[in-house]
Amino acid sequence: MDARTLLEILHVAERLKDTPRHSWTSTGRRESVAEHSWRLAVMAWFLRDRFPKADWEKVLVMAVLHDLGEAFTGDIPAFVKTDGDRKVEAGEMERWCDRLPPPYGEELRALFREMEALDTLEAKIVKALDKLEVLVQHNEADISTWLPLEYDLNMTYGNEYVAFSDDLMDIRREILRDTVDKIAREGNRNERDKGADLNA
Repeated sequence: MDARTLLEILHVAERLKDTPRHSWTSTGRRESVAEHSWRLAVMAWFLRDRFPKADWEKVLVMAVLHDLGEAFTGDIPAFVKTDGDRKVEAGEMERWCDRLPPPYGEELRALFREMEALDTLEAKIVKALDKLEVLVQHNEADISTWLPLEYDLNMTYGNEYVAFSDDLMDIRREILRDTVDKIAREGNRNERDKGADLNA
């Protein structure tokens, strides 16, 4: 690949640094797609001993690139994303892959098709960790950033994707414990605030 083509690819990838997600960080700012993808790769790396049969180079590449289509469409939260939205994103990625030099375009196209099909261990791992990372981020964010529907959604989100692995189910249970604790703390704080208002 020549230097100019590489720079053009990096310019597309750079968009993800400035593409905000629905999630917020623990310091109160919007998370970017790039940040989510980076931490997903960190999660994967630290879990590689749990899946010795997986191709970890592939898992890490999938983790880093799984939301690359959002460089063209922006982030649409899973709970409002439609099949039409997914079709648009897939079409944008196909067109971009067509412009990439060989073998990169075909390799990237095959990687995205594999992730979409969810037939391989690697694709299943990345899909599950993608869901889990979102939940971890929600638990780290101030609860005031949650939408009302997320109180229930965060109890079940991603369960079907982690069910294939006892290890991932264990992580999901710990995340759920954090979610329940967070909601309970918020409820206790609201009760204290109401009491303070009555006594004012």
